[in-house]
Order: sequence, then C-alpha cells, then structure tokens
Amino acid sequence: MNAQTDLVSPQDAPQEPLANRPAAAQPDSDHAQFVDWMRSVAPYIHAFRNKTFVVGFGGEVVHQGLLNALVSDVALLQAMGIQIVLVHGSRPQVEEQMSLHGVNSEFSHGMRITDARALESAKEAAGEVRLDIEAAISQGLPNTPMAHAHISVVSGNFVTARPVGILDGVDFAHTGLVRKIDAESIRHSLASRKIVLLSPLGFSPTGEAFNLSMEDVASAAAIALRADKIIFLTETAGILDESGDLVREMSLDEAYRLNDSGEIKGDAAFYLKHAVRACRGGVPRAHLIPYSLDGSLLLELFLHDGVGTMISYENLESLREATPDDVGGILTLIEPLESDGTLVKRGRHQIERDIDHFSVIEHDGVLFGCAALYPYPQERIGEMACLTIAPDAQGQGDGERLLKRIEQRARARGLTRIFVLTTRTEHWFLKRGFMKASVDDLPEDRRRLYNWQRKSLVLMKQL
Repeated sequence: MNAQTDLVSPQDAPQEPLANRPAAAQPDSDHAQFVDWMRSVAPYIHAFRNKTFVVGFGGEVVHQGLLNALVSDVALLQAMGIQIVLVHGSRPQVEEQMSLHGVNSEFSHGMRITDARALESAKEAAGEVRLDIEAAISQGLPNTPMAHAHISVVSGNFVTARPVGILDGVDFAHTGLVRKIDAESIRHSLASRKIVLLSPLGFSPTGEAFNLSMEDVASAAAIALRADKIIFLTETAGILDESGDLVREMSLDEAYRLNDSGEIKGDAAFYLKHAVRACRGGVPRAHLIPYSLDGSLLLELFLHDGVGTMISYENLESLREATPDDVGGILTLIEPLESDGTLVKRGRHQIERDIDHFSVIEHDGVLFGCAALYPYPQERIGEMACLTIAPDAQGQGDGERLLKRIEQRARARGLTRIFVLTTRTEHWFLKRGFMKASVDDLPEDRRRLYNWQRKSLVLMKQL
C-alpha cells in the first residue's frame, strides 16, 4: 500500500500552476514493465554481489536435457558478481552404467552399497556428467542472454572422504562421507572469477576413492566456505504442508523439528536433512527449488516470494526502526512513486535528516517497505507519511504492519491521533479506521505547509 505526504519546504513548492507546466513523457507499457522489474531486482543484485552460493543438482538435470538452461542462469549470476560453486549428482547415470555392466544396485539405510564394480560405474558416471557440464559451460552459451561470455570452470580433488564403514552388519564398502573440503583452494579459484565444479566422489589421504552423495558434498562445501546460500534443485517443488501447499519460508528451528519428526519422506526428506545441516553449520539461507521449472534459480533469488522453500538460519523478515544505512533503500522504494506524483519529492538530504522518523520492513536483507511518523507534541497529533510497499511485495499485509508500528510509536510518544494526506489511497485508510477531516484540523505548523495545488485529502484516526 502506498501513501503520500505534502510535507515540503516552501522553496520546494511549485512556482507556477501545474496546468501550465509541460507533462512528463510517460513510458509505454512494455518500457514501464521493464523499468519496474529492473527497479525491483536491483536491490537483490546489489545485496548478492561478492556473495558465495553453492548450487547442488542431481544428474536428472543432465539426463532430462535441462543442463544448458541451468548453465545459462548460473553464468548470469556470475556476471552479477556472485561466486558460484556447482555440485552435481549422477544417480541416473550410475544406474545406466551399472545396467550396462550387469551390476545390480543395492541400498541400505538410504545409501547405495558401493562395491568395487559399483565404484567403477560411479566413476564413469561422474566423469560423464562432469564433462557434459564443462562442455556446456565452455561452448560460449549461444542463443542465450550470456552469448559470447567467457566462463572458466575448475574441478579437482577438493573433497577428502572417509568410508561409511559397517552399519548394522552392512558393509558399505566404497560408499563414503565427506571428511574435509579444501576451502582455501576453492576460495582462491572463486577469487579468480572461476566457477568451481564438485563431483560426488572423494578421495582418502591414501588415494582410495569413495562414492558420495551430492547433498553431502554440497552441504559440507557450503559450511566449509561459509557460503551465503546453499540451493538444491530438486525433483519436488519444495516442502509441502499437510494440505499439499508449498511452504515458502521456514525458520531453522521449524525445519529442524519437521526433519526430526519424520513427517517428510523420500527425496524431500533427504534434501531437508542436508539443508538443515548447512544452516546449523552457519549458512544463513538454504533453498529447495524445482529443477523442472525453467529459470527456477533466478525466480527464487529475485522474486520476493520465490518459487520454492527457503530455510533461514535467522528471522528472515524484520520490522524495525530505520538507521542511516537504510537511506539508499528508502530512496529506491519511494523514487518510482515520486516520479508518478503519488509521493511528494524528497531529496537524499531530507531522508537523511528525517531518518529517525522512519520505520522499515526488510526481507532477506532487502528493504521492501517503509513509513514515517512526524509528531506534533503540542497538539498531541502525528502525521504518518511515506507509507510505501514495493510492488512485488504488496498484498501480503505489510502495509498494515507498518501502520500498526506507526500507531505504536505514536502512542509511545503520548499522541492521541494520527493523520495522513493522500491523493490516491483514500479507501485503504478508511477501511482501517481513518475518518475524513479538513485542513483546519491539521496542526498549525503543518497547516502552513499544506500544498493547496495537490489538494490532498486529510484523513485522521483516533488512537
């Protein structure tokens, strides 16, 4: 929800009638849509620059012909300054190799039992997938937004492994677990603007090879690198609730309890287990997104609600008072509304001067809502101004949350009423207890600054 205020200094007021001023050129709908989109994703691009993301995906992505689209999206992220570690799986390819060699698959405790013949199949499969990925990255990404981009990929012996051993009398032979990730070498490669590719194979200090799970490698790598995000591209849409609806956000505590309850079964449970492991190891965000949805990686990162399930180490969303560091974010929110006349224009200096009046909502480190309270203590009344929610976050009740915060701040200061001046959002406020008032009802100081050319409605609410 957007609200405006007429709080302008005398020198900022228009010096000639609006009817005599030339109209600003308006972009056509396609241009306007692009501008809105660019403004909505710009804060995320800024927030993600120089961050480290670990992206894990199964061999199904390659098997189903989805690799080139994924590589194109990964290249786009790298071009934005994001450091990418790719971790691939190879389960379908292992099954094919074992079938070709006449080797039967055996599983126990949710893991493959890897004997000597199965290990050879795992090596062949991992090598095949790794070469496919490297070839896709090296082909110059023709007919994509990243055409002619030069991207370097590095793979190697970054993973040290140990054997699973014998569990309940079952010898897992060459099935292993991650012992250590060579984080220093990976960071060096990332700093050189290279994509790092990790395979589901590890080696012991004595040179013995072990078959690993992609999820184990990805979560261990994310923890060792202190990555900012771990993203699993999964067979499912994410975590579903009892009604079959997608759970878009979960705290780490919620995810841990759900994982521990055993309510989630199959592949989703395995991904959830390793997402929880990564977050408990210090990774701030874990994402489970569907690989079958074209562009799901970009949609998850640059849409407010994403397309999968996000697990957060800490509280994902916060409503708080603004600080000087929020000035840029507030300006980004309000500038489109200033341009179309919904809000009165403010300069950076005015926002910096008034920053103590603002409350903000942030989501995953990005501001998407703000409002300000200007008190008039003598009359025990306050003005709520600049109530703004980013377009892609509207309809979620955050405008009402900000309104309640402003009301709380007003009560704490001993104010008994608040008012707004609006030209376009009258009904939104009327539904929330505001009543129509007149300019004469405004505090004397505010009445002198009222902009008669805008003819804003005065709406007031008793606290």
